[in-house]
Amino acid sequence: MTTPEQLKGYIQAGMECEYCEVSGDGQHFEAIIVSALFRGKRKVQQHQVVYAALGERMRSEIHALSMQTLTPEDWANRSE
Repeated sequence: MTTPEQLKGYIQAGMECEYCEVSGDGQHFEAIIVSALFRGKRKVQQHQVVYAALGERMRSEIHALSMQTLTPEDWANRSE
């Protein structure tokens, strides 16, 4: 079973991230991912970048992934 820590490692190994936080129960995961790679991309395109980084794991190991994708600027300007 995949742990949130493993999933975080997979994301960070597959793409450049300024920040990555993952939580979940081994089947369903939630992630906050901050990356300059998201600049100029729509949300769907940003999610595709993450899916590409995870590759086949999305089909075999990860049942569900809900993610919030942000550029570094969005992350810096987010309202708490």
